[in-house]
Amino acid sequence: MTLVSPGPRLSAAVRGVLRTRLAPTLVDALFAAGLFVALTAGGRLAIRDDPVPLLSVQTAMLLPLVWRRRAPLAVFCCVAGVALVQWALDIRTMADIALLVALYTVAAYRDRRGTMIAFAVMECGIALAAARWSYEDRILGTFVSLSAMAIAAAVIGTNMKGRRAQLAFLRERAVRLERERDQQAQLAVAGERSRIAREMHDIVTHNLSVMVALADGAVFAQERAPERATAAMRQVSATGRQAITDMRRFLGVLRADEPDAMRHPMPGIAQLDALAEQVRAAGLPTRLEVSGETAGIPAAAQLTAYRLVQEALTNTLKHAPAGARAEVRVACAPDAVEVTVTDDGAGAPIPPQAPARSTGHGLPGMRERAAAYGGRLTAGPRPGGGWQVAAHLLLTTPETP
Repeated sequence: MTLVSPGPRLSAAVRGVLRTRLAPTLVDALFAAGLFVALTAGGRLAIRDDPVPLLSVQTAMLLPLVWRRRAPLAVFCCVAGVALVQWALDIRTMADIALLVALYTVAAYRDRRGTMIAFAVMECGIALAAARWSYEDRILGTFVSLSAMAIAAAVIGTNMKGRRAQLAFLRERAVRLERERDQQAQLAVAGERSRIAREMHDIVTHNLSVMVALADGAVFAQERAPERATAAMRQVSATGRQAITDMRRFLGVLRADEPDAMRHPMPGIAQLDALAEQVRAAGLPTRLEVSGETAGIPAAAQLTAYRLVQEALTNTLKHAPAGARAEVRVACAPDAVEVTVTDDGAGAPIPPQAPARSTGHGLPGMRERAAAYGGRLTAGPRPGGGWQVAAHLLLTTPETP
C-alpha cells in the first residue's frame, strides 16, 4: 500500500487559513494581549515590588482595547476613567500608552467632533500627569512632549480615516464602472441584434418578394408566352443567387473567416441601378434618379440609403396594385443624403380615413436606420393616390447646444 504524503494538503490548508481575514475584535484582542505581555516584561522591576496595583491598573487600561473599533468613544472614556483613578492613586505605569491607542481609534473611526472631545480630555489628563509626576522645572517640557504624542496619534488616526474613505470611494467607483460596462455591453448586444434583424429582414424579404412576383408571372405566362416564362424563371434563379451573395456579404461583416467578405462588399448607392433593374424585372416599372457626388458619402451611409430604397420598393412590390409605377430619387450633398421613393398606386387615391399600408417590421427598421444618422423618415399615403417614403440622413455630427 502506498502512502501519500499529506504535505501539499496541509500547506494548502495553511495558506487558506492565512488568507482568511480575522474578525476585527479578535485582532484587537490579540493586540491588547501582546501589548499587555510587552508592558509586563518591560516593567517587571516595578511589578516585582508591588504587582497587584500595577497589574490591576494595567489590565483595566488594556482590556477595553479589545472593543476599540466597535465603540471607539466608549473605550476611550473607559481608558480615561481608569487613567484618572491611576492618577488619583499615584500609580505610575507604562500602560498609559493605551490612551494614545484609544485616541488614535477615535480619530480613525469617529467624526471630527468626537475626535476633538477625546483630544481635549487627553490634554487635561496630560496636564494633570505633567503637574504631578514631573519635576518643577520640566513640567512645560513634559506637557509639550506628551501633547506632541497625542497630536501625532490624532493626526495618524485622521489620515487613516481619510485613506479608508478614499479606498471605499475607489471600490464603489470600480463597482459602478463595472456595472456600467456590463450595461453598455448589453446595450451593444441589443443594438447588434437589432442591426442583424434589420439586415436579415431587408435581404430576405426583398429577394423573396421579387422571386414570388417572378414565379407568379412565369406561371401566368407559361401557356401564352413560354419564352417569357423561361426568362422569368431565369430571373428567379438570378435573384436567388443575388440573395445568397447578399447573405455572404452580411456574413462577411459578422465573420472574419468568411471568404467572400472582400470579394463582395456591402452595397451602396452605385448598386441602386441593379436594384431598380431587378424590381423592373419583377413587374414594377421603376425610375431612378441620383444627383450629387457619391464619392464623399461614407460606406455606411450608402448602405443605409440602399436599404431604405430596397425596403420601400419591396413594400411597393408587395402592396401596390397592378399597374403601379415607382420613382426613386437620391440627392447627395456633403452634409446630407435625401432619399425619396414614391409610387402612383395606379392612380387610385387613398381616402384619408383609410388605414395606412401594413408596415410589418419594415418601416420600424427604416426609421431606426434613419435615426442612426440623426435623420428622420416619413412614410404615408400621397394626396393624389399612392405611397411615399422620404428619408433625410445627416452626414455631420449635430452640434450640442
